[in-house]
Amino acid sequence: MKEVVTCFKEHFGEEPEHLAMAPGRLEFIGNHTDYNGGPVMGVAVDCVISIALTRTPEPTAVLVDRKLEGQVVVDLTDLKPLEGNNSWANYPLGVFNAMRESGLDMPGGFKMALASTLPPGAGMSSSAAFELAAAYAYKSAFGFDADRKQMARFGRKAENEFVGMPCGILDQGVSAFGEKDHIVTIDCKTETFDRVPMPAGVHFWVFNSQKKHALIDSFYADRHKECMEAYDILKVKYPELECLADASLLQLDSVSGQMSEILLKRARHVITESMRVHEMASALQDGDLERMGNLLIASHESSRHDFENSCDELDFLVDELKNLPGVHGARLTGGGFGGAVMAVTDGTFSEAIAEEACARYNERFGHSPKVFHTRTGEGAHIVAPAGV
Repeated sequence: MKEVVTCFKEHFGEEPEHLAMAPGRLEFIGNHTDYNGGPVMGVAVDCVISIALTRTPEPTAVLVDRKLEGQVVVDLTDLKPLEGNNSWANYPLGVFNAMRESGLDMPGGFKMALASTLPPGAGMSSSAAFELAAAYAYKSAFGFDADRKQMARFGRKAENEFVGMPCGILDQGVSAFGEKDHIVTIDCKTETFDRVPMPAGVHFWVFNSQKKHALIDSFYADRHKECMEAYDILKVKYPELECLADASLLQLDSVSGQMSEILLKRARHVITESMRVHEMASALQDGDLERMGNLLIASHESSRHDFENSCDELDFLVDELKNLPGVHGARLTGGGFGGAVMAVTDGTFSEAIAEEACARYNERFGHSPKVFHTRTGEGAHIVAPAGV
C-alpha cells in the first residue's frame, strides 16, 4: 500500500484521499463453467492491486500506473474504450462507466494511481483485481452503498461490455468474496456465493509458463461461441435447460448426431467439469486430499483434450508436477491458452522440489517458468485511513 501512496504523491503532489485493494485469484476448479451457468471454486491470493484515489470537480479522469511512465487523461463526459498502450485503463474506466450507468451519482472526476504485486499473465486475474480495487475506491470516494455481489457485478459488466471479454463472474466474485483460509464457491446460474474452509496444511504453488495469454485476442471468444451453439442445440430438445451446465451426459449423447465433434467436446467438458466441482465439494467436506488431487488432474485432462484451451507448456508442467513428492494435484488455472499451472501441495513441497520441474521445463522449452508460493488472502476492501 505504501507503494501506491508514494506513486500518487509523486505524480499529483499530494496525499490521496481514498485507498482500496483487491486480491488476484486462483481458479481452483471449474474451468470455463462460469459463463455456462455452472458451479466454480476459486481462492483469493495474498497478491493484490492497490489503488489510491482523490475526487476532482472536473469531469476528467487522470490515471497513472507505478510501473509505467506518463499518465492517461480521459474526458468522462465522452467515455469510450481506449486502444493501444493506454488500454490498461479500460478496467477502472469500465467500472466507473458500469456504476454510472446503474444510476449511481458520480459527479466530477478523479485522480488515480495503482500499484500491483500480482504477476502479469500468470492466470491470477489481475484484471478482476483491478476492477474490484477501482470499485471499492469509487465506493469510498463517492459515498454510495453496494454489497459484495453488486461490486462483483460492476466488475463483470465492465469486463464484458467495456473491455470486451465475455467472461463469467468467477474472477470478480472470488476477488470480492475472498477470505483467508477459505475457498469461494459460486453457483454462476443463480450468482450465489459461499465460502468453505480450505483443508489444513494445503499450499498453493503457481508455475507461470511465461507464455503470456491475451484472452481477448485468443480463442476465448471462440470457446464462448461454441458453448452457446451447443446449448442452443440441446435446448431445442430439452427446453427446460437453463444453461449448458445443467445438461447431463445422457442428454448430450441424445443430440450428438446434430453436433460437430468440436461442439460435442466443448459441451462434454462443461458438463463433466460441473460434475467435478460438485464432487470436489464433497471431497473437501470429507478432507479427502487424494480425491481432491485426482479431481484437479482430471479437470486439466478435460481442458487439454475436450476444451482444448491448454498448450504444450501447461501440459508439460502438469505432467511433471503431479508426480513430484508433496503434490496432491495440478491443473491449469484461469482462461488457459498460456498462463499458469496451479499445484496444490502439502507442507513438504519446497522450492528445491519446484526447481526440479523448472529444470526439466527449461530443457524442453529453453526458459524457466516463474514460481510463486502463495497463500490465501482477504477479499476486496476499502483501506482506511488513507495516510500510510
